Formats: sequence, structure tokens, C-alpha cells
Amino acid sequence: MEVKKSPKADLEGKKTTWLLVGFVIVLAVMFVAFEWTERDKKIDTSMALVDIEFEDELIPITEQQEKIEVPPPPEVPQAAEVLDIVDDQADIEETIIASTEETGQAVEIKTIAPIVEEEVVDEQEIFDIVEHMPEFPGGQAALMAYLSKNIKYPTIAQENGVQGRVIVQFVVNKDGSIVDARVARSVDPYLDKEALRVINSMPKWKAGMQRGKPVRVLYTCPVMFRLQ
Repeated sequence: MEVKKSPKADLEGKKTTWLLVGFVIVLAVMFVAFEWTERDKKIDTSMALVDIEFEDELIPITEQQEKIEVPPPPEVPQAAEVLDIVDDQADIEETIIASTEETGQAVEIKTIAPIVEEEVVDEQEIFDIVEHMPEFPGGQAALMAYLSKNIKYPTIAQENGVQGRVIVQFVVNKDGSIVDARVARSVDPYLDKEALRVINSMPKWKAGMQRGKPVRVLYTCPVMFRLQ
């Protein structure tokens, strides 16, 4: 005899229905979870405010020092003037000053010449600037012509292509002679040596003058070396 199930007891027919109900419940839970925000939370602010205590700033008490007045020093008493009383019976010579109108004598006026102290010039002193500077015979143009004519360009300097301006300082004596020549600005040892040779071989200059007297003067002269 074959056993047959009742349609109400057959669970296979309700499987699809329960599956859909399960999906609905899961979707409802997910919807509630997504809709839950931070706005739904309640914050307890009962303990948020705390009494703030302000400390009173302590202001230091400054005491003003009393100034002690120092009494001024006592005044020194001045020495009393002593009056010398002359006796009425004493003989006193009386000085009589007569004018030129009464005597008729001419007034003589004496002229006192002012004393002029002359400046003592040290013979060995070397001046930088004087009233009349030393001068080469014939002037500055003659000096340049003399240098260009007598300079012999060193061969080594020519081969190396060295050129420039050598500054030479020297002293012009009271007799116009040239002494103590030295290189103030160097360019090349060979050019410096040639510049000193030409300066020391110059003829005597016209000496510098200070207050009408010849003096020793320091003079600066450039010596130009230029390749052609």
C-alpha cells in the first residue's frame, strides 16, 4: 500500500515562500543598519562643563625709596678787604696828566712791526705736495717722449705677451737728482726692472719749491709697456 503525504504537510511547496521571507528580513536589517547614523546617539553633557578657576595675578608691591637730600657744602667765607687808611698830614705826590692841547707837543705814534715766525723747513723732510711740484726738463710731454725713446722692451716679456703699466715712485732732491726709486705697482719682474733702469737714468729735474726754497718731493710716475 503506497503512503501519500498530505498537501498541508508537504514542506517542499513552501520552500520558496520561506526563502523570500528570509530575504525580506535580511534586507530590512541591512536597511536599518545603513540608516543608523551618529545623529541618533545621545551625548551626555552633564559633565562637560567644568568650573574654571582663575588665579588672581599677584602684583608686586613696589616701595619708592626716599631720596636723601645731601646738604650743600658750606660756603667758604671770603677774606675781608683790609683798607689802609692814610693820615691826612702825610705828603702824597700828585700826578698831573696834561693834554696835548695844553702842552702843544705833537703826538708821536710808534708802529710795532708784527713778529712773523718763519716755518723751519727740515732739509731731510720729504713732501708729497708742495707749492711748485718738481718738473722734468721740458715738461710732461718731454718726459713721456724720453720714456718711450729709452725703454727697451724685455725679450722674455715680449715672448710671453706681457704688457701693462708699472707705477714707480722716486724722490726728487733739492738739486733735481733722482733717488730712492721703487716700484709701487708691479706688472712683471722683467718690466719692473726695466722701468727702474729708465727712471734712474733720467737727467736732473727742476726741484720742487716750498716757500721759495727747494725741498725734497716724492713723485709718482707711470711707465707704460705696450706690445705693438
